[in-house]
Amino acid sequence: MSNLSIPAHFDGEHILLDEPVELEPNTKLIVTVIENHDAEHDSWLGLSGSGLENAYGPDEAEYSLDCIREANPEYDEGRRRNSHSGSSS
Repeated sequence: MSNLSIPAHFDGEHILLDEPVELEPNTKLIVTVIENHDAEHDSWLGLSGSGLENAYGPDEAEYSLDCIREANPEYDEGRRRNSHSGSSS
């Protein structure tokens, strides 16, 4: 079986998988604990998501790279710099 990520949660006693998956007995697992988000954080996520929905409608045109008239020389450099610092864009 190839590596895969499965959402799960801890119910106070056991780690429970949120999706059905068939595992062989003694399958090795790596558990990553994700920090809980508070209500304010969740509100900000909802607000930013709705802002994106308003900015990009379902009939939004898809633009190919051929539509670019002048390339931004700093674009690729900025992406490389952000990927090394651990932040995402």
